[in-house]
Amino acid sequence: MASHRKSRTPGTRVAGIRTPALATAALTSVALLSQTADAAPGEDRPSLEEVEKKVGDLYRQAESATEKYNAAKEQTTKQRKRVDTLLDDVAQRTQKLNEARAELGSYAAAQYRTGAGLPDTATFLLAETPQDIFDQRQVLDRMTGRQKAAVDDYVTRQTETMKKRQEATESLRTLTETQGDLKTAKATVQKKLADARQLLSKLTAEEKARLAAIEKRKQEEAARKAAELARQQAEQEQAREEAAQQGGGASEGSGSGSTGSTGTPPADSSYGTKAEKALAFARAQIGKPYVWGATGPGSYDCSGLTQAAWKAAGVSLPRTTYDQVNAGTTVPVSQAQPGDLVFFYDDVTHVGIYIGNGMMIHAPKPGTYVREESVYYDGDSAIHSIVRPA
Repeated sequence: MASHRKSRTPGTRVAGIRTPALATAALTSVALLSQTADAAPGEDRPSLEEVEKKVGDLYRQAESATEKYNAAKEQTTKQRKRVDTLLDDVAQRTQKLNEARAELGSYAAAQYRTGAGLPDTATFLLAETPQDIFDQRQVLDRMTGRQKAAVDDYVTRQTETMKKRQEATESLRTLTETQGDLKTAKATVQKKLADARQLLSKLTAEEKARLAAIEKRKQEEAARKAAELARQQAEQEQAREEAAQQGGGASEGSGSGSTGSTGTPPADSSYGTKAEKALAFARAQIGKPYVWGATGPGSYDCSGLTQAAWKAAGVSLPRTTYDQVNAGTTVPVSQAQPGDLVFFYDDVTHVGIYIGNGMMIHAPKPGTYVREESVYYDGDSAIHSIVRPA
């Protein structure tokens, strides 16, 4: 698991992928943006710290819009399937309605050939609505039992077909609205990313170097906090083992101690087996690019990666972070185990999959790649919750 920390030759693509300290600045500032070192002297420009904060905010806003896009896309897919099903149903009902109409027509033709004048069944065929038919009680009384059955069948089919047509019309309207939401969310993502790139494009070479240094210090602090979390978890595990050896297994996960435990028991062996499969899949995706709205296999966004990883373990997760956060049991950060989902920010717009020792695998943001990184990559307060999905 420590392979991501091995020394690499600076400037290589592998280093760009595996060294989170440089990934944000190097990939977004150098690969995506042009240098504008010849900016006019005295130009009123924001400080580097202001640019860094603004860019971070824009990326988070873009990720929030991405999750809304994912939700709208999923809803569009479901609604389109419903519309297709309803239209198929309407077509089948219309066919049967036509067959019932043809049967009534045969009765009408037979009555007309006998010289009975305008046939009673023809009166029904000329009626505009089922209610028109029921209003003509005196005509119905003159019909034979077989004719009445044919009329009843026709009226029932006509009513059901009209109802299904109304459902299909409403579903089509809803689908159109959802497609509009999808278009809006997509435009919002693109606008936020364009704004972030524009801000970064105004940085000079010196400012880009300073920004990279800031990112490196942040990642070093995140690694320190990850190591501290790993130490706490190791102490918890040792305490559980000692309690079990002393016959105190009943106190396991009782919430005692200084780690802030809330009494959540450790995951069972079946969870561990599934988690291993999910993590094996996630590790195999390291180095693939973040693409908003992507679910693999060539690229992923954050929730697309976690959904695909757990699908490989036979567990179906919802598409968006908003739904994934409710798809399991919430546990304290101190009790996070490999395979657990780590959610970030108050609006729950980012997610990674925990691998142990305070580290996770996640798809960070546009311009970066799937990688291993500290769960504290954006500070302590960024973590929203830990969820055990199976």
